[in-house]
Amino acid sequence: MPKKMHLQDAKSEIARPKKMRDINKQIVLNYIRDRSPLSRADIARATDLQRSTVSAIVESLKSADLVEEIGEGTSTGGRKPTMLQIKRGKPVAIGVDLTPTQTSIAVADLSGTVVDEYSFPTSSDAEIMTEKIVGGISKFNDEYRNEDLEVGISLPGITDNAFGTARFIPYFNWREWEIGKKIYEETGLDVTIDNDANAIALAELWFGREKIEKVRNFITVLVADGIGTGIIFDGQVYRGENGAAGEFGHMIVGEKGPVRCSCGGYRCWEAFASETSLKSRFAALNNGAGIDPKSVSMDHLIKLADSGDENAVKSLLNTSEYLGIGISNLIVGFSPQAIIVSGNITRVWDLIEDSLYGVVEKSIRRKLPRTVIRASSLEGSPTLMGAIGLVLANKFSSAH
Repeated sequence: MPKKMHLQDAKSEIARPKKMRDINKQIVLNYIRDRSPLSRADIARATDLQRSTVSAIVESLKSADLVEEIGEGTSTGGRKPTMLQIKRGKPVAIGVDLTPTQTSIAVADLSGTVVDEYSFPTSSDAEIMTEKIVGGISKFNDEYRNEDLEVGISLPGITDNAFGTARFIPYFNWREWEIGKKIYEETGLDVTIDNDANAIALAELWFGREKIEKVRNFITVLVADGIGTGIIFDGQVYRGENGAAGEFGHMIVGEKGPVRCSCGGYRCWEAFASETSLKSRFAALNNGAGIDPKSVSMDHLIKLADSGDENAVKSLLNTSEYLGIGISNLIVGFSPQAIIVSGNITRVWDLIEDSLYGVVEKSIRRKLPRTVIRASSLEGSPTLMGAIGLVLANKFSSAH
C-alpha cells in the first residue's frame, strides 16, 4: 500500500520542480549576460543542462523580452548556430544618483546602457528633493509606460535597504527620509535604495567584470567629499545590520586632520583622505595667494598636478599617504583579494599609485596574501551605474 502523502508533502513535491526550473532559468540568463554572444549549444555544454531544457528556457526568456537572437555564428561542421545576447534597448531600470551637488535620473536597459537621462542641482531641502525625484521618475514612467520598470537609488549616507529609507545623510543632516516609500506610493514602482559606496561596489561587480572577473571578495573605496567603502563578500554586497556596514570613513587614522569630518571630528579617515582634505592642503600650501579651499575644483587641481605644479603634486601625495593608511587597515581586517579606488583622485593614479602602495606595504605583515589595489575601470558616474545595478541585480536574481 503506497505511503499516504500529507498535503504539505504534496506541496513540496510540486514546488521542487518549479524551483529547479527557476534556478535553471536564472543560470541560463546570467550565463548569457556574462558570455554573450553565444548559442544554445554553448550554454548546454557549459551548464550541463539538456539541450531541450536550454531551448525551452531560451524561448521563455525571449518571450519575456530578456534575451534576443542576433544572427548566425560560425559553424563547427554542421548548421550555423543562432547567437543570443541580453535584450538591448528595452528600458528596465530607472537609476537615481543623488550627490551633494547634483542629482541624476536615468533610464537603462538590461545591459546597463543608459537610454535617457537628465540632471538637476541637489537641494538641501528634503521635501524639494522628494518632489523633484518623484516627478522625474513619474515622467519616465509615463514615457515608458509599457515597460516593466523598477527604481534603484544611490544616496550619500546610511540607508535601510529593506525599508527603502535613508536613515541619515550627513551632508544635509537628513534623517529617516522615506524616499522609497514615497516613490512607490506615487508611481507603484518597486524601489531599491543603497548608499553610494555600496552602489559603486555593485557597479564594479556588474560592469567592471573584465577587470575583476575572478575576484569575489573586494572592497571599494570612494574618495569624494567624504570617504565611503563598499564590501563585496563572495559576490554579494555586505550591508550589515540596518545597512550600516562599511562606515570606515569614520575610523581613526590620526589626531588633527586638515578639515572637520562630517561627523564633527578631526581624527577620522575622512578628515585626512577625502577630496575636502585634499583641497584644504592645496589651499594651505598656497596661503600667500589667499585661496579659499571651497573655491578649489578637483578639475583645476588635477590639471595643475598633470602640468607639474609643485603644490598640487605635494597635496595629492600627502592625501594618498593617508588614503594608504586607511586601505592598510582594511587589508589587515578583511584580507580582500582587491581594493578598488573610485573618485576623481583616480584620474592621477599614475602619480599616486607608488605612494599608496608604499604606505600599504610598510603596514602589512609580509606573510599575508598580497591584495591588489587598483583604480576603478568604470566610465561615467559609478554611483549612477550602481543605482542601475541595484535594479539589474533584482532582475537577474529573480529571472522574472
